[in-house]
Amino acid sequence: MFHARFWDPKERPLMPWLLLIIAILAEIMGTLLLKASDGFSQWLFGGAALLFYGVAFFLLAIVLQTIPVGIAYAIWSGVGVAAVTLISWVLFDQKLDLAAVLGIAMIVGGVVVLQIVSGSSKA
Repeated sequence: MFHARFWDPKERPLMPWLLLIIAILAEIMGTLLLKASDGFSQWLFGGAALLFYGVAFFLLAIVLQTIPVGIAYAIWSGVGVAAVTLISWVLFDQKLDLAAVLGIAMIVGGVVVLQIVSGSSKA
């Protein structure tokens, strides 16, 4: 596929973070397609969901060679939960009350703290 140097964080220090972003986007797409599959009764959407999940996990595995698992997973899950919830609010008319909005804000705040304040996220 790609030469090993393509993934090398010494050659490209931002590559693990870019791959994490792409993995998160793939996971979000997989989740939205899973909803659209209607319990896999719409097999095309279900198959696409599995494909996106496969891409997401493949990229996450590469990212975990560089970024600590706790940090990568916190960012992965936090951004994914917030994004899927907000997209579902728009696409699927999911209802959000004040507690849900505050919870999402806290998740996003936690990701920001990990990235800006914590030294734990240094790749």
